[in-house]
Amino acid sequence: MANILLVANLNCDRILELDKPLQTGGRFHYQDGGQRLGGGGANTGLGLVWAQHRVALVSQVGRDKIGDWLLAEASTQGIDCHLIQRHEESSCEMLLVMTPDGERTIIRPQRPIFELPAPPVWDQWDAVYFNSSAEGSVSWAKTALNHCLVLAQLAKDERLRPCHILIASKTDMLGRSELSNWEYGKSIAGESLKYFIVTDGADGAYLYTQDGCQTVPAVTSDVVDTTGAGDAYASGLIHGLATGLTIIDSMNEGATWAAFAVATASSIPGAALKQYLNG
Repeated sequence: MANILLVANLNCDRILELDKPLQTGGRFHYQDGGQRLGGGGANTGLGLVWAQHRVALVSQVGRDKIGDWLLAEASTQGIDCHLIQRHEESSCEMLLVMTPDGERTIIRPQRPIFELPAPPVWDQWDAVYFNSSAEGSVSWAKTALNHCLVLAQLAKDERLRPCHILIASKTDMLGRSELSNWEYGKSIAGESLKYFIVTDGADGAYLYTQDGCQTVPAVTSDVVDTTGAGDAYASGLIHGLATGLTIIDSMNEGATWAAFAVATASSIPGAALKQYLNG
């Protein structure tokens, strides 16, 4: 299978399950759902590990007990963590506030600045996926473009994401630009862009190219927890492309993985995805 490098966060999620939907000025009771492994690095990486790919993660965690726990958990589950850096600040928990309808609000601490070192030798990687605000990501991506497949998640701001495939959600696109979606994607990803994918939850996803737009439907699922659905979509997409599927078939694979993710009470894909991959 493929050698895949992920530049993404590794989080310790703390789940707070509320008794009713959030509203301004309200009072709520919650149940503490405990700690769990999360962040784009885990949510994207574990499915790829289960699909027998070699997955290495570039991230940073604190030099503390939570940081130790994160590295132990990710390593035990098969993610190569030797490129993860340690910083001197605490690895604070990420709070995921869940409402009874499956929606979630994320409350996270301010992260310390993460500076990427010199880029790796790209010829040893088949694909690299950027989903991090790490400084140096643009330089890494530019050096990778001629050596392996480069995918990126649209950032929350207007920072550049040089890549072949750019991924965004429809909500991320609201109010961004008056350009067409394809031209906007090129303004972020550059001339190397081949595909710009915009996901829209239950309404599927849109594939933008220089030739137009195609729609790929979602896979129906009972929603339990929407956390990590976008990460699972990216993971399934990467798996499809790494195994030689067309872009449309890879998007279908991403939709399938996302459906498993939202039907699972965790941010990482659950046992149903494992069974699907082993079937």
